[in-house]
Amino acid sequence: MTATLAKGYSTLPPSLLEKAARLMRWPVTLLAMLASLYLVFMIHASGQTLWALGLLALFSAGFYVYVSNAGFAYRYLFPGIAGMLVFIAFPLLYTAQIGFTNYSSAHLLSQERVREYLLDQHEAVEDQVQPYSLHADGADKNAYRLVLSTEGTEQGQAQPRWVSPPLALGPTRDELRVEMLPLDAPLQAALPLRELIRHREALMTLRLVLPAATGLSELRYLGLREFGPIKRHWTELPDGSLKRETDGQLFKPNGQTGYYENAAGQPLQPGYKVTVGWQNYTRMVMDAEFRGPFLNIFSWTVVFSLLTVVFSTAIGMLLAVLLNWEDLKYRTTYRTLLFLPYAVPGFISILVFKGLFNQNFGEINAILDALVGVKPAWFADPMLAKIMLVIVNVWLGYPYIMILCAGLLKAIPADLYEASAIAGAGPLTNFFKITAPLVVKPLAPLLVSAFAFNFNNFVLIALLTDGRPDYLSTKIPAGQTDILVSYTYRIAFKDSGSDFGLAAAISTLIFFLVAAMSLLNLRLMRKAQDS
Repeated sequence: MTATLAKGYSTLPPSLLEKAARLMRWPVTLLAMLASLYLVFMIHASGQTLWALGLLALFSAGFYVYVSNAGFAYRYLFPGIAGMLVFIAFPLLYTAQIGFTNYSSAHLLSQERVREYLLDQHEAVEDQVQPYSLHADGADKNAYRLVLSTEGTEQGQAQPRWVSPPLALGPTRDELRVEMLPLDAPLQAALPLRELIRHREALMTLRLVLPAATGLSELRYLGLREFGPIKRHWTELPDGSLKRETDGQLFKPNGQTGYYENAAGQPLQPGYKVTVGWQNYTRMVMDAEFRGPFLNIFSWTVVFSLLTVVFSTAIGMLLAVLLNWEDLKYRTTYRTLLFLPYAVPGFISILVFKGLFNQNFGEINAILDALVGVKPAWFADPMLAKIMLVIVNVWLGYPYIMILCAGLLKAIPADLYEASAIAGAGPLTNFFKITAPLVVKPLAPLLVSAFAFNFNNFVLIALLTDGRPDYLSTKIPAGQTDILVSYTYRIAFKDSGSDFGLAAAISTLIFFLVAAMSLLNLRLMRKAQDS
């Protein structure tokens, strides 16, 4: 009977929804393909051929998986793989690629853009500037006539001399050459300034050509009231060098520095982006003025992360052991109060501590002044600033360790403590011989993760000290409380000239360091599971 019912259900006609889905499948797929191809074409047209090819490969794989029956097994894996490629692999490769260039605020453009910028520099030939006016065309209300005038009448007013054919001043980006004609007929009234402003973009595309007998070259738009010839500052030679018209000096492109330079090596602004190889990486080691602050910041980053993990673990484990004591009264209240630093958003706690550590008005200095008569300069002294950072970070981090340890303590068999009590061992012996070894082993992978997190703890540095106080007499501004990630941010976006290439190189180094710690974390977790 079951087979009969199944056979009956299989012969039922498909629903209207299923029919509509089948009918719309291929049109929707075709539209998605066309949209994808258009996006790839636009990226290629912008000059990013490699990225266009990568996106084309990703789209092709997606359509193969979801349209072809052969890729059915990968339909659930493809979104995760595509997301990993787009949001992890692509930013990593792009950042690493920037690390091999001189990309910075002084080298933002490509060489082609810099050449176009220089060749476009010009100035007006003042003695040949012609006033102009714009008039509506009588025959066509959507057309206009541009009239060039000349000074020199007895009244000192401009007199019309040349007029253009009817012009349709619509939105366009293409240049339009206009042959000017002698004025031989009356015109309508000139348009007011408001209308000239409205047609400004269209007027900028006009190239007015006068008869050769006038001795004037091509006239360009110079302002709301003037057209005139221009004199370019630079001329491109066949070998790719640029000649400055004012003095005839030649500037050739230097593929190592990313500048157009003359024979004396003087650079021409702006620079352009070039590949510099391992220069940004060797600079970390070979450049003495950069190496000193960089190595100090790297060492402080490791020390800061290590001290935070050590003290947070010690305090968190101690509090977890105390709160695990069943005879302790108000354990729930203590546990709630000690958990509060973890419950409050971190940036709020950091800003509160910034006020508490204020040298003149902070509560911490007020208490220290009342007790021992000192008011430490927490933000001005490098050592005190580092101590303050560790204190605040331990305050923010110990509740996490405390919660982890509290859970691990519940997994320790009570028989071990009973046997220890029979043997006459005290609390310290129980802690160091039983509790600590059994808690630290499963806790080790989480401690590595905490170390990696603090290695990149940008928020704490940015909100509390902003890396200050700074090192003195350094080529690139650096703070004594900066860690690698905040130092990289300063190099890329703040007061170091926006050296994106160097910042990308440091970011790549940070990635490999964190990746190494992640691999160590996985190995420790595997050992913990096997044991």
